[in-house]
Amino acid sequence: MTAGVKPLVPEDYAERQERARGLMAKHKLDGVLLTGGINLSYFTAVSWGSSERTFGAVLNRKGLPIWVCPAFELERAKESVPAGQEIRTWEEHESPYRLIAGIVKELGGRRLGVAPNASGFQVFGLRQDAPELEVADGAVVTDGCRGTKTAKEIAYMDLAARITKIAYREAFAQLRPGMAPRDLSSNISGIHNRLGARGSGGPQFGPNTAFPHGSSAPQTLADATVIMVDGGCSVEGYRSDVTRTIVFGKPTDKMRKVWDVVKQAQTAALKACRPGAACEDVDAAARKVIEAAGFGPGYKYFAHRLGHGIGLEGHEYPYLVKGNKLKLEPGMTFSNEPGIYIYGEFGMRHEDCMVVTGDGARYLGGMEALAIDRPFAER
Repeated sequence: MTAGVKPLVPEDYAERQERARGLMAKHKLDGVLLTGGINLSYFTAVSWGSSERTFGAVLNRKGLPIWVCPAFELERAKESVPAGQEIRTWEEHESPYRLIAGIVKELGGRRLGVAPNASGFQVFGLRQDAPELEVADGAVVTDGCRGTKTAKEIAYMDLAARITKIAYREAFAQLRPGMAPRDLSSNISGIHNRLGARGSGGPQFGPNTAFPHGSSAPQTLADATVIMVDGGCSVEGYRSDVTRTIVFGKPTDKMRKVWDVVKQAQTAALKACRPGAACEDVDAAARKVIEAAGFGPGYKYFAHRLGHGIGLEGHEYPYLVKGNKLKLEPGMTFSNEPGIYIYGEFGMRHEDCMVVTGDGARYLGGMEALAIDRPFAER
């Protein structure tokens, strides 16, 4: 299913850097330091892991990124850094933070944003070795850009979500009495691979489904066993995140009731998700349904926020949670995952990711859950 997917091109990264410049000007930042990790690859296409040796790029308002690199890594860096971009090096006995301070000074400023995935030692190092800099939160730029997705990014996420849903659907058709969660997990991973994406699903059976992130207690499939699967895959680095809750065999009346309440809550949240609404409003819409059904108050049974942002990371800015008054914009992407968890019995959660559109929101990958025995719509 991933055959023919077109990757990002240099123009995509140039557009991201231009958006970053606009946000730097708005927030009066002279530059933003990107160290190894997702934010670096998002803006520059350079993948570089985090380590105790500071490597990264200074995004700036005047031109191309300026790179900071351990001297002995220079030749490796040249393999990844786009041609024409300056790389400055520091030796093992030197401070990379003095090098960064020099770059910011040459840019004519002193206020440096630091991306939120930077290590604590790097923030403290800047404050100790470069006291002339004003170190600020760079999330206003990194999250500000990554929080809204382009049409190309949304297409990757649509495909990733659809692949995961098809993988679950095919794996559910292979359920048998006596299966353990690892057996179902293996099937889900194998189907993802066959469909063209590396993905997984973390199943929980029976009473373990009452733990929002699962339990290690051993369980196997028998009649009337609740199954909850939470997982996903990626397409061009963009993630899916899907949860389905079904029952192997015949569900009890209570299982049906709880499943239906959670579905109603998910639908209410989707309807509340629209441009101009606050993030907390979407959480409140789902929570209102669950509490009205007697599963409250607050976090008693619906134990977590409604949703998280999603993109290059499975959980990222922004979040659908009480107290978050950020206004939604078209292109923002979130999980919509209400749940009810009854310890000692079972839990129910439905999760589809959604994208804010011009006049509302829609599910990524389609195929929403319809009923306790119909976990996927055809489209």
